[in-house]
Amino acid sequence: MMIFQLLVIAFVSYALGSINLSIILSRLIKKQDIRELGSKNAGTTNTLRVLGKWPALLVLIWDILKGVIAVLIAHAVANAGKEANPQEFVNVWCYGTMIASIAVILGHNFPVYFGFRGGKGVATSLGVILAIEWKIGLACLALGVAGIAFTQMVSVGSLLAAVLYPILVFVMGGSFDTNFSSSSFIKYLYVGFAILLSLSVIIRHKANIKRIYEGKENKISFKKKVDVEDNTPKEEAPKSEE
Repeated sequence: MMIFQLLVIAFVSYALGSINLSIILSRLIKKQDIRELGSKNAGTTNTLRVLGKWPALLVLIWDILKGVIAVLIAHAVANAGKEANPQEFVNVWCYGTMIASIAVILGHNFPVYFGFRGGKGVATSLGVILAIEWKIGLACLALGVAGIAFTQMVSVGSLLAAVLYPILVFVMGGSFDTNFSSSSFIKYLYVGFAILLSLSVIIRHKANIKRIYEGKENKISFKKKVDVEDNTPKEEAPKSEE
């Protein structure tokens, strides 16, 4: 029974993660695929460059929500069988949460609906972390925002948050060990899970890391947008006053 529950969690979470709003909005608004525009990444930052602030905000909210919803689905599946088998509930809750998290991020990064070419999973990872342990999630968010504000590079903030996450899990623990399991195996598995999520973000940013090292990484700006024809940033022309 537990195997079936975990498979359902994995399937639903991956399918949910594969719904990429950045790609959908670019096709609706620009009649083009965002993966062929700007930095060619199907995520919030490139949506900001190509489509503007409000579409980018919608993409950010949806990508975070995907992570939250996937974890809540895992918890709902676990709770459904709690009375019948309390011990199985603990296992489904713990393993299901990790499987849902990994599956929804894989769906975002490699969406089945869009040729397995998606984003980098930062916002979806944040949603997962917030749903599992909101204190750790907020700490990662705070460091990420600080990194972006200081460097004007979203990649730097994302990488800082990714590195911080497994460290906080190791130091602070969390829902897995404090509420549901005293098993040392589960505790170490949780740390391993945190390292895996961190590595997934870092690996997806390998090109950014190279550009940061070379001093060529793009900086974020709310005053620029990408011209669809040549994919280069252009200052918006000032509007004449009526």
